[in-house]
Amino acid sequence: MNHRLHLHRLLSTPVKTAFALLLTALSLFAQAIDWPQEIDIPEGKIVIYQPQPETLTGNEITGRAAMSLEPNNKSPIFGAFWFSARVDTDTDAGTALVRDLKVTRVSWPDSTEENEERFTREVENSIPKNGYTISLERLSASLKDAEQEKKSLDGLKNDPPAIIFSQELAVLLSYDGQPRFTEIKDTPYKRALNTRFAVVQDQKNNFYLTSGNLWYSAKSATGPWSLTQNPPADLVKMAPKPDPDQVAPAKPPKIVVATTPTELIVTDGKPKWKSLPDGKLLYVENTETPWLRETDSGKMYLLLAGRWFNSSSEKGPWVFVRPDKLPAAFKDIPPDSDVGGLRVSVAGTDEAEDALLDAQVPVTTAVKRSEAKLTVTYDGSPKFEKIAGTKVSYAVNTASQVLLIDNRYYAVDSGVWFTSAAATGPWVVADKIPKEEISKIPPSSPVYNTTYVEVYDSTPEVVYVGYTSGYMGSYPYYGAPYYGTGWYYPPYWGGAYYPYPPTWGLHVGYNPYTGWNVGLSWSNGFFSVGFVWSEGWNGNYPCCRNGCWDGGDFNRNVINTGDINIGNSNFGNRDRVSHNLNDRAGNRNGVSNRANNIYQRPQNRARNADRATTNRNIQQARSIQRENNVFADKSGNVARRVGDDWQVRDQGNWSSSISDRDFDTGKLDNAKNNIKNNAPAISERTPGAVKNKLPETPRQLPTERPSNQPIQTNRTQTTTTRSIDRQELNRSYESRQRGTTRQMSRPMGGGRMGGGGRR
Repeated sequence: MNHRLHLHRLLSTPVKTAFALLLTALSLFAQAIDWPQEIDIPEGKIVIYQPQPETLTGNEITGRAAMSLEPNNKSPIFGAFWFSARVDTDTDAGTALVRDLKVTRVSWPDSTEENEERFTREVENSIPKNGYTISLERLSASLKDAEQEKKSLDGLKNDPPAIIFSQELAVLLSYDGQPRFTEIKDTPYKRALNTRFAVVQDQKNNFYLTSGNLWYSAKSATGPWSLTQNPPADLVKMAPKPDPDQVAPAKPPKIVVATTPTELIVTDGKPKWKSLPDGKLLYVENTETPWLRETDSGKMYLLLAGRWFNSSSEKGPWVFVRPDKLPAAFKDIPPDSDVGGLRVSVAGTDEAEDALLDAQVPVTTAVKRSEAKLTVTYDGSPKFEKIAGTKVSYAVNTASQVLLIDNRYYAVDSGVWFTSAAATGPWVVADKIPKEEISKIPPSSPVYNTTYVEVYDSTPEVVYVGYTSGYMGSYPYYGAPYYGTGWYYPPYWGGAYYPYPPTWGLHVGYNPYTGWNVGLSWSNGFFSVGFVWSEGWNGNYPCCRNGCWDGGDFNRNVINTGDINIGNSNFGNRDRVSHNLNDRAGNRNGVSNRANNIYQRPQNRARNADRATTNRNIQQARSIQRENNVFADKSGNVARRVGDDWQVRDQGNWSSSISDRDFDTGKLDNAKNNIKNNAPAISERTPGAVKNKLPETPRQLPTERPSNQPIQTNRTQTTTTRSIDRQELNRSYESRQRGTTRQMSRPMGGGRMGGGGRR
């Protein structure tokens, strides 16, 4: 039987017409990014307000949404529905598709119980599996109050690295342990394996270091290094021609060498301290390192890899400080000040909260089984090491991340799981993984980041996969994002060298538009780490495991690590800290974060399924010029924001509401005296009403019902005045407003804000 016709027979007018509108509207539910969304149908209109997520686990989301059914020439009927769905993200467009939507519960404050029960029976059989599109900024902001799966990060290591200060321009030449060299075939030279710089040794044990424009020499790989005007002619000939756009500085930088985890803090001359307006904090303006001093205590603070350390002097000792234990003055750093970008690393600020919410939204794709290929190469026979406290072992003598679990092999390649019966393959895309055992891998293990890659769903043709920021090396810690686990993972040495990504020595900074970025301790525009000659090398620079260093990028003088670009142009020719921080943590002209999606790297695109194939035929709805100010609370009441207060939908009217707190504090009588039934407010159809002025709301939600159970009906008691939790609704309002603001400030070209870095 035609469901719409059957619905009209079941329900009396006007309720049956309104319910028919809902069925049709939900079948068209949303492609528009702005909210609310309106759909024209023969019987009238339906308006669906911005959904309010309640839980997010992996790519599975649950939530609720307020709606208004508006039959032609009849009063609107307001209600709310709960749903479960899956999330697919598109970082190119800066959107998320919430698909495979299933309604699990409905509430109709304007309806009778009899009609509601009839409607819910029809809903269960009639609503197709559709979804909606929402901007990533709105989605992440709406997760503020949502219940989410949170990993324990107690295993992060926060011991400070060695910290070196220099009052002249300097660059950190960091080795992964003691320098080790290998021969360059058909030449009299050897190259350093375990550094990102081009360091060469000749047969007389002379050492050379070059940036392309400048050459340094030394009698030892660890220095001291000095500028030379006479490098070997054949060595210079092997190198590509210098970049004509690179201008050597008037004074070449000093080379500082480290063989253990180290950070270099450089000032252009003596530190120049400058006060913020309130005088509570000072900062050094002639450096690219966040370096502050609290005036009350006199202590200095450094921000390194997202971690704060303090000390009474440059000599130390430097002590780790949790981001939620910083002095109160840090929260008062003006966002538009030279050091406003530091707020992202201060727990309790909007910027820090935004970064953590962004990190909860997975980056997803659908991988074609037929196109996803993997080849794993080992240095000799495969060698595995056991991870204590788990059933997992990992391969040590390969550039790939290969795990052995219960006699089955699993490998992660660019955010996709593969599986095989043998360590050497053949490998196929995995449509399931032993998630429980993988989740036990601790941060002290070099394959910890694999715990953030998941398999969500599959069909005979494609597998739905995704990762969150932990795979890229970004982790939440007490209210702020951190880069790296802080652990040092020793590399593998054999016939090959396989290193792991370091936490320290990269001068890492966070930018909400590009994620974690790496620079030099002082980027003077001429020195690009990762420089490698394109000729005469016979073999690639050793690949860093986890796919973090792409050898193909070395010839461009850049180590491409996903979200991290070492030596990128964002850090050239800086003369004070504000330039560096604004680029890293607030420059709205920054590069779109779309490049951070590893699924969209050129070498990975061929294996991605076409979005038109995987979008499940979501139909188009349109945004309307109406305030996005209607919410559903966790009890199923529908409320709207009017000025600074709330009105609740009750028996076809908007009325003032009694807060739950009124019952708790004995203010019920006083609240009743203030009730204003049919209080005037913005018209339901006010032309030109403010567009998308509202926030979103998340909260606790019922779990998805078993398939053999009907949709749950929620009958809220019909009274003159309904009780709501204003605090909950206020949080929802603020979250929706924040999401709208962030969407409007997104850099041109789309892209999600925040994210991780590294792979």
